[in-house]
Amino acid sequence: MTPFQTIDKLLVQHQVAVEIVDREIAALAVSEEQLADAESARSIVQQVGQAVQQEVHQRLSALVTRCLQLVFGDAYEFRLEFDRKRNRTEAVSQFIKDGVVVDPMTASGGGVVDVASFALRLSAVLMTRPPLRRLLVLDEPFRFVSAEYRPKVRALVDVLSQETGVQIILVTHLDSFKLGTEVRL
Repeated sequence: MTPFQTIDKLLVQHQVAVEIVDREIAALAVSEEQLADAESARSIVQQVGQAVQQEVHQRLSALVTRCLQLVFGDAYEFRLEFDRKRNRTEAVSQFIKDGVVVDPMTASGGGVVDVASFALRLSAVLMTRPPLRRLLVLDEPFRFVSAEYRPKVRALVDVLSQETGVQIILVTHLDSFKLGTEVRL
């Protein structure tokens, strides 16, 4: 092979390499644009997710706090704290009693957890989309509520049923929770 043929061959290889580099640079520009779009979309989704979390928190905490305060007085407040773990958002429920966060399973008595659980179930019915039939069937939901608070719980269930339009069916052995139509089996 002559030196001119070698140079021609090298020039052709150089030209092919330049075309490949140009294509890769164009592909990189497209990929960078797609990455920017994806990051922008992720940011929008995160903002929407945070707005939904905030709305859920407000609605849940307002109803649960209201129920707790109607039964146990102003000492209790309910909050949700959202925590990001393992690329997922977890909601941690908190009971605040007299301004101090307490463990609901160990530091609250008298049926606080039962009342909060009822309020959370009612919230779930109220926030369901599309709205389902507004019916809540509960089996002994207030079994750990102290006798002194039962009249307040009974009044709470009656008021919330009327306010929300949710039909609440309670299965109970406690006469203090009887209201509305009673069915004995």
